[in-house]
Amino acid sequence: MRDNDGFKQDFTSLVGTSPFANGTDRRGFLKTAIGTGFAAAALPVMAQSVVKTDTAGLTAGEIILTVNGQKVPVYRAQPEGRTGMPVVLVISEIFGVHEHIADVARRFAKLGYLALAPDLFVRQGDASSYGTVAELIKEVVSKVPDAQVMTDLDACVAYAKANGGNTDKLGITGFCWGGRITWMYAAYNPQVKAGAAWYGRLVGDKTVLTPSNPVDVGSTIRGAVLGLYGGKDEGIPMATIEQMKAALALGNSKSEFIVYPNSGHAFHADYRPSYVEADAKDGFARTLAWFRSRGVV
Repeated sequence: MRDNDGFKQDFTSLVGTSPFANGTDRRGFLKTAIGTGFAAAALPVMAQSVVKTDTAGLTAGEIILTVNGQKVPVYRAQPEGRTGMPVVLVISEIFGVHEHIADVARRFAKLGYLALAPDLFVRQGDASSYGTVAELIKEVVSKVPDAQVMTDLDACVAYAKANGGNTDKLGITGFCWGGRITWMYAAYNPQVKAGAAWYGRLVGDKTVLTPSNPVDVGSTIRGAVLGLYGGKDEGIPMATIEQMKAALALGNSKSEFIVYPNSGHAFHADYRPSYVEADAKDGFARTLAWFRSRGVV
């Protein structure tokens, strides 16, 4: 395993520079297809900081999986002509699989991974079309059952296994809403060797659709999840991280937390004002190191 400076160099070389530095019309950022543009509720985009990873050497774009009769779009990125690739599931924020999530998938693909980012909201609505976060949560996100998400992710794993992925080397990472799902799927699927949960909620009300939360299932996680959180995140108090640590201590997963004291929520989201470049890059480097140390490479 290389040192941290080596991982930072990998990240810098693969992400390239922003394509929006010359004042591209921000109306063009609106999402039009999976993995393109940005969701309406995420606007305005901070053009100067948006990271763009190219597709040179990759097979990248939308595929369709059929899960219990439902067509589920998935953004797939992988090295051209490779087999036996480690697999990483990339789980979106509430905004769905827009340009930022597709770019994260390409970052992993540049490093040799088969990366799959499924549209987990497809049955409930188009996450890109709602103009406010409140509308998006009410009309789409709040209606998504955890059980449905787990089944869709199982379908992604099955696709990977049948299409050149080595699911003995299975990882998962997610952001915000997807950070919570990262914890939940790691508990649900013992095949998950490693995860990286970026500022995902750990506690919450139990409902018919979300009957448990990470703190309830932490003791059952067999793989190891790295929690990447912001010390200034007002929506995820440090007390809930301590609750999660206590739950994890009852099991054997060897999961850990990194808290960035100067970051708030969504510090990895390079298209938003919340972006903290140094912590985002450090977190990605730590994610790569975490995956590699646990055989997801």
